[in-house]
Amino acid sequence: MSSPVSLNLNYIAPFVADHEWDQLRPAVSEAHRRLHTGNGAGADFLGWMDLPDKGDHEELERIEKTAAGICEHADVFIVIGIGGSSLGAKAVISGLSHSFHSFLQPKKKNGPDILFLGEHFGSDYTAELLEALAGKNVYVNVISKSGTTTEPAIAFRIVKTWMEKTYGKGEAKKRIIATTDREKGALKTMANAEGYETFVVPDDVGGRYSVLTPVGLLPIAVGGISIRDLLAGAREASYEYTEERLSHNQAYQYAAFRYLMYQKGKQIELLSTYEPKLTDFSGWWKQLYGESEGKDGKGLFPASVAFTSDLHSMGQYVQEGRRHLFETVLYIGKSRNKIQIPRSDGDEDGLDFLAGEHLDAINKKAYQGTMLAHTDGSVPNLILEMEQLNAFSMGALIYFFEKACALSGYLLGVNPFDQPGVESYKQNMYALLGKPGHAKRRIELEERLNEWE
Repeated sequence: MSSPVSLNLNYIAPFVADHEWDQLRPAVSEAHRRLHTGNGAGADFLGWMDLPDKGDHEELERIEKTAAGICEHADVFIVIGIGGSSLGAKAVISGLSHSFHSFLQPKKKNGPDILFLGEHFGSDYTAELLEALAGKNVYVNVISKSGTTTEPAIAFRIVKTWMEKTYGKGEAKKRIIATTDREKGALKTMANAEGYETFVVPDDVGGRYSVLTPVGLLPIAVGGISIRDLLAGAREASYEYTEERLSHNQAYQYAAFRYLMYQKGKQIELLSTYEPKLTDFSGWWKQLYGESEGKDGKGLFPASVAFTSDLHSMGQYVQEGRRHLFETVLYIGKSRNKIQIPRSDGDEDGLDFLAGEHLDAINKKAYQGTMLAHTDGSVPNLILEMEQLNAFSMGALIYFFEKACALSGYLLGVNPFDQPGVESYKQNMYALLGKPGHAKRRIELEERLNEWE
């Protein structure tokens, strides 16, 4: 069985010549070799590569058992994490779940409502979330390798206090699951002391590559989605994208095209989707490529749009603005549901010519028309096509982007598995908040702020 993700290169011929592909083949082969022999930068974080094929089956069963217990008792499941600790799960859950799950009658739900916290310091959001929990049966999954990342650590402190006040300390402990380091860290220490059930964040898998570990799998399973199908799709993709030859590996073709666009002066990659359920997937994709490539003064800026809605806000810029971007279009062929356009007695809106058509067919024509218009406007369009959106295809899509991202980083000459720049804002924030050991830095930063005010 081949991967359900198909790369369509038919519309990029005006922008890339055959000889440019040929010239890039040796670099792709070298990047492949470094990736598969573990001789490249960041080799300690390659555990994601064979994760779908060599996962811990006992832990997978425990995840499913824990998720089933939560689904049986919980009205609300709160996921506390930030970045790679939440974006992957959110992407899969929103992509594959009912768009209006919280409005469904209880008997039609396949699990609790899933809420996310710890991604920001929003007071109103946090207060309103706690308010919405009144009278609900609540379970919590706190996800952090260290347990000291400020946003989720503060969120967990707030929610833990609420849980203990609502249920008592003894019962609250049974409702909190920690996904953290195997042996060390503040959250691991707390989980051991409190007796929380725990799952492991693997040492050899970085946060933004962790969606197919317990980091993402537990929330996804609680969402009623088959994690075995998700992993099966990723497994098929891992087999397909092992091929070294550029002509036989579509993930490498995607990475190579991005690199060629970068060499030609493009600065922005715009991920365009025509399925509103993929909005959160775009967020996961942006972190994957932004953190992996944005270093040493290099890298494409990953941005996203949701068509056709954004055609009425960003479409003009894409069509006629600066020619510094290209599009990667993520297109889903078939929806799970069929909606037919009804006929109107008076045809007041002039749309009776569409009566009997399905929304899918109209969406396809919008996609085709937009792609042709943007290509005519000198915006290269690379198409990623999927016949349908399900757990298997989502798993394959995740692995496609992960494998392409790793190779792309090596082509660019950066370590695709670290994120040193992320620490800069954290250190400044810690200093300004008065964290012990940062007094000198705090004085320096406050002086700079006073100069600007």
